[in-house]
Amino acid sequence: MGDITDDASLLGIPLPVDVLQPLSTAASSSSLKETLEILVESSRTGVGRSDLASKNILPTVLRLIQSICYASCRQYLLLSLKLLRNLCAGDITNQNLFIECNGVGVVLTILRSTGLDSGADCGIVRMALQVLANVSLAGERHQRAIWSLFFPNEFVTLAKVRSQETCDPLCMVIYVCCDGSAGLFQELCGEKGFAIMTEILVTASSVGFKEDWLKLLVSRICVEEIHFPLLFSNLYQVSAPVQLEDPNLIDNTFSTEQAFLLRIVSEIVNERIEEIIIPIDFALSVLEIFKRSIRAVDFSSKGKFSLPTPSSAINVLGYSLTILRDICSLEGSAGSSSEDSVDVVDTLKSSGLIELLLCLLCDLEPPAIISKAMRLSENQDGTNSHSYKTCPYMGFRRDIVAVIGNCAYRRKHIQDEIRERNGVLLLLQQCVTDEDNPFLREWGIWSVRNLLEGNAENQQAVIDLELQGSVEVPELAGLGLKLEVDQKTRRAKLVNISSKKFKE
Repeated sequence: MGDITDDASLLGIPLPVDVLQPLSTAASSSSLKETLEILVESSRTGVGRSDLASKNILPTVLRLIQSICYASCRQYLLLSLKLLRNLCAGDITNQNLFIECNGVGVVLTILRSTGLDSGADCGIVRMALQVLANVSLAGERHQRAIWSLFFPNEFVTLAKVRSQETCDPLCMVIYVCCDGSAGLFQELCGEKGFAIMTEILVTASSVGFKEDWLKLLVSRICVEEIHFPLLFSNLYQVSAPVQLEDPNLIDNTFSTEQAFLLRIVSEIVNERIEEIIIPIDFALSVLEIFKRSIRAVDFSSKGKFSLPTPSSAINVLGYSLTILRDICSLEGSAGSSSEDSVDVVDTLKSSGLIELLLCLLCDLEPPAIISKAMRLSENQDGTNSHSYKTCPYMGFRRDIVAVIGNCAYRRKHIQDEIRERNGVLLLLQQCVTDEDNPFLREWGIWSVRNLLEGNAENQQAVIDLELQGSVEVPELAGLGLKLEVDQKTRRAKLVNISSKKFKE
C-alpha cells in the first residue's frame, strides 16, 4: 500500500506531510480521495464528530483546503468542504476551532476563487455556504465573525449567483446571523442590506427556492417589521435597462420581482396569521398597492388564469387582495392583546376599503348564472346589456367577496356601511356557483351570514325584498333564494324565499 503523500503527488498536489498524515491516520487510508470520503462518512454522526474533534482534525482540514488549487482539484476541494460542513454541524468544539483558525477567511478565499462574478461553481458555493450556516448556529460570536467579512459586498456578490442551490443556504446564513442580533438586523434593513435583499429576491423570482429561509427573512423584514414599502419600492424595475420617461407611470407599472415579493408575503400572512401581529402601516401599504394595481390592470379582457398569471400587474392586484383577505380575518386588534390597540380592519375601512371593494364588485359582470337570467329577461323586452368589467384572473370576484365577508364578521358598523352603500343585494348575488371563481358560493354564503348576524336592519332588508319581473334559476332553489331583475335598472337581485327566519 502506497503512502498518502505519493497519492497526492500523482495528482500534482504539493501538500505538506503534516497535513496529509493526520488525515490518513484518522481514516486508516493511504488514498487522499478515500481518506476524505471515510472522514465525511464518519463526521455524519455526533459520535464521529466528537471523535474527530478530539483528534484536532478541523484545523488540518482548513490547511488542506488552503493548499488545494480549485482549478485542478475541484473534487478534493468539494470533499474537504463537505467534511468541514459535517464537522461544524452542532459540535461546539469544531465550531469554535473554525473561528479561531480563521475558517471564515479560508471559506471566503475559496468562494472568491470560484469566479463568482463570471459564472460561479454552484456546487462549491453551496457547500461553502452550508459550512458558514452550520457555524453561524453556534452563537453571536460566530455570527459576527461571518458578518464582518461578508457584509455587504460579499453577500451582494453571492446573491447575484442566479441559482436555487446557492440562494437557499445564503438566506439561511443571513437569517441566522440577524435573528439573534438587533444590530445586525438593522444593518440588513439599511441601504446596504436592502441591496442584498433585492438581489436575493431577483434570484429567487427567476430560479425559485425550496427551503423556508427566504420566507423567514421576508417575514421578519416585511410583515413583522415596517420595512415592506421600501423593499417593495426597491424592486421596481430592478431588471429594466432603461428608465421610464414619465415618472408618473411608476404608479401603473409593476415588476416581476414586486409581484414575486407580494406572492411570498401573501403565503406568509396566510400561514402565520394566528401567530404574528400585523403592523397597521403594513396593512395600509398593501391597500395602497392594491389601489395602484387597479389603475394598472385592464378589466376589459377576461382572465383565463388563476394566480399567478403571466401579468405582473394582475399578480400584484391578486396577491395584495389575498393579503387583505387574510389580514381582515383577524378579530380585534390585529392579533394584539393590548386593549389600546387599533383594529386593523377599522383602519382599512377608514381608508376606503369597503367602499372600494363594493364599487369593484358592482362594476364586475355578474356571475354566469345571473347573467344567464338577465340575458333571458333582456331578450324578452329588447333592452341592451349593461357594459361591465370582467375578472382579470380566475378567482378575483371570490377574493373581493372574501375580504368583504371577513371585514363584516362581528363588526356591526361595517355591516351597516355595506347596507348603506346598497351592498346587501350585491352580496346576495354572490351566493352562486361560478366556474371562473372557485368557491364563490361558499364565500358568498359566509359573507351574507356575517352581514346578517346580529344586525336586525340587514335581516329586514333581505326579508323585505319585493321586486317585479321574477326569473327562476334552478341553481338558486337550494339556497332558498329567487333571482329577480329590476325592469328599470336592469340589475339582477336575489330574494330570500326560504321560510327560515334569520335570528340574531
